[in-house]
Amino acid sequence: MNSLPPAAPWARRKDAKPKPRPQAISHRGYKAAFPENTMVAFRGAVEVGADAIETDLHLSRDGVVVLSHDATLKRCFGVPRKVAECDWNYLSTLRTLREPKEPIPRLVDLLEYLNEPGQEHIWLFLDIKTDDDPTQMLTCLAAAIASVKSTTQPWEQRIILGSWDANWLATCLRSLPGFPVALTAYSPEYATELLSFPNLAFNLFNITFSTPSGSRFLRAVRQRRSLVFSWTDNEDEYMARSLRNEVDGVITDDPKRFLELCARWEEEEVRERAGKTTARTVVFWVVINIMAWVAEIVLRLRQGSPRARVEKALGRIGM
Repeated sequence: MNSLPPAAPWARRKDAKPKPRPQAISHRGYKAAFPENTMVAFRGAVEVGADAIETDLHLSRDGVVVLSHDATLKRCFGVPRKVAECDWNYLSTLRTLREPKEPIPRLVDLLEYLNEPGQEHIWLFLDIKTDDDPTQMLTCLAAAIASVKSTTQPWEQRIILGSWDANWLATCLRSLPGFPVALTAYSPEYATELLSFPNLAFNLFNITFSTPSGSRFLRAVRQRRSLVFSWTDNEDEYMARSLRNEVDGVITDDPKRFLELCARWEEEEVRERAGKTTARTVVFWVVINIMAWVAEIVLRLRQGSPRARVEKALGRIGM
């Protein structure tokens, strides 16, 4: 796997002075203000100063890469059908339930927007959902990227591929070998087993950094100097935790709120208020950790330990 290119936008903050803030990565665009994964949400994120856009990929029935978090159209568009059951001609007629009513975009629409003058500093985090066939998805993704020629630096210096497990990492390597890849995970244990994967970035659920295994993972990933992102930081407490942890990027529904917190971070009152842990957060943390513990037990029983799952996947690509 190629290393993360030093000229890539996500690498800029490494040389920034004074001490740089994490990159502001807009989750499904500016989701706090606009319908998620729409062009108006992407433009809104850029307008408030986001460094990057995170978006989700699914395939239509006729192989078009569309930007949708869900595999179904029900929540965002009110249609009880799966994206994979519909051709693009039909999908293009839909409008979001949330105002302003917006169409579902294709990946090529977003790439064409990023080709516009003044957008060359914006990069993409592509969250590749696992509902589609890996080979078909990555083949169509590669074709979509190739169909829009970047007017500035190559797309592999502006796009990070987000993968949910080692099996998808292998598919990314085969289909788009020049592109950097990030593991998105709930489990620090699983992520730890992939620390030896060459030049892999990591995108972990924010609460996991407060667990013992999450703290150990953060120390290990710093030693390897790999990129690490936190998701989804929507409240001051989580944003503050990411600032203290000195992550490389914060994925948030509200990039404006995050950037405002960063601008005032040196104010003692702001740091104290943002660092307070509420009772609701404690309960949520406990529930999430119990769910993660149960999920890990189920996975161990069905598929083996995190190490066994990773070794099996990497063995397929000879690593």
